[in-house]
Amino acid sequence: MEMEKEVIYENDDVHLNLRLGLPGSHETLEKKSGSKRASSEVVDNEVANKGDQDSSPPPTKTQVVGWPPVRSHRKNILQQHKKEADATGMYVKVGMDGAPFLRKIDLKLYNNYPQLLEALQNMFKCTIGYNGSEHAPTYEDKDGDWMLAGDVPWEMFITSCKRMRIMKASEAKGSGCL
Repeated sequence: MEMEKEVIYENDDVHLNLRLGLPGSHETLEKKSGSKRASSEVVDNEVANKGDQDSSPPPTKTQVVGWPPVRSHRKNILQQHKKEADATGMYVKVGMDGAPFLRKIDLKLYNNYPQLLEALQNMFKCTIGYNGSEHAPTYEDKDGDWMLAGDVPWEMFITSCKRMRIMKASEAKGSGCL
């Protein structure tokens, strides 16, 4: 099945050979009329010889950077999600001695230690404090040291706290936190 067609235009000064067909196809189309065949074969041979020089396959298509285009409303949504992620709080896991589960809290919701302790007491249904209470709040800082929550200023605490643990007061005294 040949899909190639050839049209030859001849004038006194110009000889044009136009060909329709599959890209990269340089084969000649045999004509039944022999009057113009000799001149068309010469041109076809020249085209075929040029094609032999560039016989390497066409370059592979790679995805152009930024393609397919992302519409502006989608870009805005992505930027909004990034801003929300930056504005979200500092979540830390809180575990309690004797409790088989951990909770996650956002430290940016609280402004100081008393608010945090009140929230932890409501969460775990126990009394949490520093002196004379059942449990003591401790936290792990960036260096991996366990410290008593409340020993450092609040701003330093929320930036250095990796996780919290509510220990029994007797264990906190033995570990050096109290």
